[in-house]
Amino acid sequence: MAAESNEHKSRYRQYLELVTGPLEDKRRYRQYKARTERLPADYHTAIDALQRYLEHFGPGKADSLLAMLDDLADLFEQSAADATPIRDVVGEDPVEFAEAFLRNYPEGQWISRERERLTDAIDRATGDKP
Repeated sequence: MAAESNEHKSRYRQYLELVTGPLEDKRRYRQYKARTERLPADYHTAIDALQRYLEHFGPGKADSLLAMLDDLADLFEQSAADATPIRDVVGEDPVEFAEAFLRNYPEGQWISRERERLTDAIDRATGDKP
C-alpha cells in the first residue's frame, strides 16, 4: 500500500508541476522574496521596482529569471550591508542600470526571441535563408 501511495503522490506531483511549474522554482522564488523583505525599507522599495521592470523585459524561463533575481538580491544585500547609497548602485538613470543588468541574462528573453524571429522571417522573404 505504501508503494501505491508513493506512486500516487509522484503522479500527483507530476500533474501539479505540469500545471503550476516546478515546485523547486517556487521555493527559490519564496526564498528570494524573503531575502528582499529583510532589506532596509528604501532598498526593499528599490529592488521591488527593479524586479517589476526586470520581470517584464527579462528572461522568460524560470531558471534564468531566478538566477537573475538571486544576483539582484546579492547586489542589494551587499549594498545594504556596506551602506552604499541606492543612487551609487543604480546610478542616475535606473532604466539604464536595469538594461545593463539585463544584458547579463540574454537567454530566454522574449525580446531576443522576437528579434531573431523577425530577422529569420525577413531573411526567408528575401531569399537570404532557405
